[in-house]
Amino acid sequence: MKDQQECDKILSEIKTDENVQKMKEYIQHGNVSTFEHCENVAKLSYEIDKRFSLHSDLKVLLTGAMLHDFYLYDWHEEGDGSHHLHGFRHAKRACENAKKYFSIDKETDHVIYSHMWPLNPERFPRSKEAWIVCFADKWVSLKESLFRKRK
Repeated sequence: MKDQQECDKILSEIKTDENVQKMKEYIQHGNVSTFEHCENVAKLSYEIDKRFSLHSDLKVLLTGAMLHDFYLYDWHEEGDGSHHLHGFRHAKRACENAKKYFSIDKETDHVIYSHMWPLNPERFPRSKEAWIVCFADKWVSLKESLFRKRK
């Protein structure tokens, strides 16, 4: 219970933000919205940190996890062409949005920017928070893609 309260306190402002709420409109994997995907990554990131006593900066870890896919478009649709090569480009867009709508620090920016490693090999995770979110994102994405089929 204490753990959930700790997460909720850190993420309450982010999760209730009108722009973050827009992530509910976009599908990430299977039938999972981008908002739900980011929540799942944040939860797993927190669990990894606690389970292995990593003592991460929880504000950086959870904020980075919740905003790692804060790009605000449907990557399944071609759109105006800006979604081309989504896997390579969306982390940068998520960083831009996170800076625009929230006061994120450079550590949180790095968590978001590096979460697509190794697809983006030059964006090597340099902090334990970045490594945790990078791993949690891969694990959650795999589970959502394999077991949560589109309706």
